[in-house]
Amino acid sequence: MTFASDRMQQNQETLQKQKYETQENHMLARTSRFQFDPQNVMQKLRASIIGQDASLVEIEKMLKVIKADFNHPDKPLAVTLLLGPTGVGKTETVRIISEAIYNRPNAFCQIDMNTLAQEHYAAALTGAPPGYAGSKEGHTLFDIEAIQGSFSKPGIVLFDEIEKASDEVIRTLLNVLETGTLKLTSGTKSIDFKNSIIFMTSNIGAKQSQARLEKISKLPKFLQPLATKFKLDEAEVTRQFLLKKFDPEFLNRIDRILHYNKIESDVLNQLIDLELSKLNLRLKKQGRNLSLTPLAKAQLIQDVELNYGARGLSRKFRTLIEPVIADFFMEMPDADQVQIDFQNQQWQASHRSE
Repeated sequence: MTFASDRMQQNQETLQKQKYETQENHMLARTSRFQFDPQNVMQKLRASIIGQDASLVEIEKMLKVIKADFNHPDKPLAVTLLLGPTGVGKTETVRIISEAIYNRPNAFCQIDMNTLAQEHYAAALTGAPPGYAGSKEGHTLFDIEAIQGSFSKPGIVLFDEIEKASDEVIRTLLNVLETGTLKLTSGTKSIDFKNSIIFMTSNIGAKQSQARLEKISKLPKFLQPLATKFKLDEAEVTRQFLLKKFDPEFLNRIDRILHYNKIESDVLNQLIDLELSKLNLRLKKQGRNLSLTPLAKAQLIQDVELNYGARGLSRKFRTLIEPVIADFFMEMPDADQVQIDFQNQQWQASHRSE
């Protein structure tokens, strides 16, 4: 963004804020200060997050409440914990929301909690204590601009793999979730989360849930529905491990705990189409387009390891499909329409006629 356009946006937001405050002072019904459209966000989410319909319904509710703009003045806009195994779309959900609101998939503050596994690492969030090097500067891992957002756009924060953080780090977050404020240990500075949507992700209990599901799948089909009745299902196993890891006072400060399902074979065709569209988006810059034959798709499905979720399929595209089309482009640099097939146990690329 250029300096001129940046200043124009700031001036526009200032005018919007003044109008908003005038309406508030006169107790007039007012339009939301937030400019994002929940329906647009959800359209992008449903196009990319496959097999997680129940969780997306809850995210839509959250976005609509934020948009309605009667949020609690002394808390974050929303606090959501996304649970589930690897490769099911938890982090991708946050990226898509960021892209829908800011036109950038990385316009959020991401803290990888596996880097804060030791007790003393809490200082990375709150700054060094008084008397220690750097205490007066109030340095912190947080991207304050991304956290606070702007008058018309909420800030977005992601605490990734929350279960790997130390207990001291979790205690540091308690005040953020309760009051929307984090006071740095220097005492001269605080970070305001009241305009933030806070996400946390975790795959806690995922391995145990998968082991339980594998045992259930070996039962006769008419017995499998009893697993839920006797609390042997994936959500219940995850809940038990969640209660073991986190204190109730932490869990009670989370608005929504959403369970992302393991990727099943019945959605693989959709995921292949999604990966293909991502690859074609990159190829479009070269004026090229790629298609897969039914045999190629069938082979990809056969090769996929469901335990790795959508990431496993992405890896198959990188290691199986991309090298083949790279070789093809080296041999035929003018080719623009390419088709991938699987014949005689080999991946093959050919020019596709219009």
